[in-house]
Amino acid sequence: MKTLYFSPENIESRSTEMLQYLPGNERRRIDLFAPKNSALFILDMQSYFLEPSSHAFIPSAEAIVPGLQKLANAYYEKNLPVIFTQHLNTPQDAGSMSSWWRDTIRIEDPLSAIIPEFSYSNRFVLRKSQYDAFYETSLEEKLNRLNVKQVVICGLMTHLCCETTARSAFVRGFEVFFVIDGTATYNIAHHQATLLNLAHGFATPVLVAELLAELEVKAGN
Repeated sequence: MKTLYFSPENIESRSTEMLQYLPGNERRRIDLFAPKNSALFILDMQSYFLEPSSHAFIPSAEAIVPGLQKLANAYYEKNLPVIFTQHLNTPQDAGSMSSWWRDTIRIEDPLSAIIPEFSYSNRFVLRKSQYDAFYETSLEEKLNRLNVKQVVICGLMTHLCCETTARSAFVRGFEVFFVIDGTATYNIAHHQATLLNLAHGFATPVLVAELLAELEVKAGN
């Protein structure tokens, strides 16, 4: 069931409330965020999920766009890596995606494109075929070349590609920061379940405003 749990009017208060109700907040590691050793992941912000006419439309997705633009701008301004992903499938690489969903995102579909709000001239786009952005891609190699130790995960969908990529980053030794108001999915139950699971053993849940403040203090001009 799809619901509009994030809107431009409530995203700040609702995400703050989600953070406050997560157990173990006393162990949050936001103070260990080191922007100069981090990369920003913005996963699958494609029209396939943001266009109301699409069957895969996520009602809450539009509300996270301004926050992601602020984070991307801050990273670019400080010359820190930003990695966009674009989910695309062919019959050869879809694997279980095609049998599970009975539909895949093809490159020839106009809805497969990343939305124009993220049309940065220096944008790096990593194409992926599964939930996990590390699976059969060059992502880990690229992060190691850049000496990245921490990843900030945003985008779509909270409980599928974002959560899977967060877990995959963790087992590869990266410290993970998962953005509560920078991810969205079909309903609040899935969103909160991801936060509960990741906060217990994989990632530090954070807010856009917290990251922007840390970037300003720690990353300089």
